Amino acid sequence: MKILTFLSAAIFGVFASLNIINTDKSLATSGPLQVISGRAVVTDGDSLRIGDERIRLFGIDALEGKQTCRFKNEEWACGRSSRKALERAIGRERVSCTVYDKDRYKRSVSICRVGEVDLNEAQVRNGWAVAYTQYSKRYVNAETDARVNERGIWRSEFIRPHDYRKEIKAINEKRAIQNQAKPIKAGCDIKGNISSGSGNRIFHVRGQRDYERTRINVKNGEQWFCTEAEAYAAGWRKAAR
Repeated sequence: MKILTFLSAAIFGVFASLNIINTDKSLATSGPLQVISGRAVVTDGDSLRIGDERIRLFGIDALEGKQTCRFKNEEWACGRSSRKALERAIGRERVSCTVYDKDRYKRSVSICRVGEVDLNEAQVRNGWAVAYTQYSKRYVNAETDARVNERGIWRSEFIRPHDYRKEIKAINEKRAIQNQAKPIKAGCDIKGNISSGSGNRIFHVRGQRDYERTRINVKNGEQWFCTEAEAYAAGWRKAAR
């Protein structure tokens, strides 16, 4: 029985080293696009640059740079620690990244290694990222191992990066709506808009072509005016149409 167990483990190891065993369908069905290697600059816990190439580590999701975790009722900069962990893992070694896809930001989605070390797996197993199961289950076991042994972020209370980004997006959307302030008082409905490109200050009155679609963001210095004379005096000019 011991011999059979040993042989089974050995066969499994050989197949795994040949990448024949692969639970991730996206990698099993699509071969690598290219290999990028060289000195890397880490940008956060799951992304880096090699030369001009921006690379996103496949199958993992690291904490955002400004994200914090709570340990014994104190906040600590776990997002920054995630980036530093990847920097330590790389050191001064050359990184080799096998590219499998491009994401919507045109980053090369890759499995990156230093020697034989899978950096993607190391970030998850050491507790500095979670398995990004929305795209792959490749690193689920590594996450379980980190959680059970309370490594990295798993010794703290934290929000998964995907949920954290959703929260930040909702906050930003709420702020954007709030910044589209309504007139301070009735009748003060002249919209003092600032062009994003040129910085020109133009005001719109009701009935003009662009009045309805113009949004006022007081945080950016835009204003509501009660009269055209008030708008002119403040340095705005009237829209041509």
